[in-house]
Amino acid sequence: MARRYDPERRQRIIDAAIRVVGEKGIAGLSHRSVAAEADVPLGSTTYHFKTLDDLMVAALRQANEGYARAVLARGALQDPESDLAAELAALGGEWFAGDRTGLEVEYELYLAALRRPALRPVAAEWAEGFADCLALRTDPVTARALVALIDGICLQVLLTGVPYDEGYAREVLARVIG
Repeated sequence: MARRYDPERRQRIIDAAIRVVGEKGIAGLSHRSVAAEADVPLGSTTYHFKTLDDLMVAALRQANEGYARAVLARGALQDPESDLAAELAALGGEWFAGDRTGLEVEYELYLAALRRPALRPVAAEWAEGFADCLALRTDPVTARALVALIDGICLQVLLTGVPYDEGYAREVLARVIG
């Protein structure tokens, strides 16, 4: 039997992995659960992603790319005349305005790097890329501090269930920016 040409299969598997993490968490992620969600044979997931870590790296990288697009789409972050603290706080407001599942999945994959060393370089890429973007408006040390602060605010909102407070975020970000 000839192999069916399916150029989108790898991407469908990554998308399915993200959905599985969104529904069941990291603990529910397996080649089998992803294959079922993607409606592909189990062998397809292991062909494209030899290990679960390989699949998680691809999923985290895709989540990072989506986040980076959102940051870059906010052209005001690069505009030296804009209020950087207000722009960053508004960006957080956009992230939390809709369904939190996407943010929860991103942070769950991001924090999985604590126990899965294969994910650490991808987690670092996100932090470094965001800091590099912010360093266009401030110095590199302040940019790294802003990334850490934004991470902290996001984690607090996700973990405590309190609503995102854009005013608070703007104020503390402005204090770090100086």
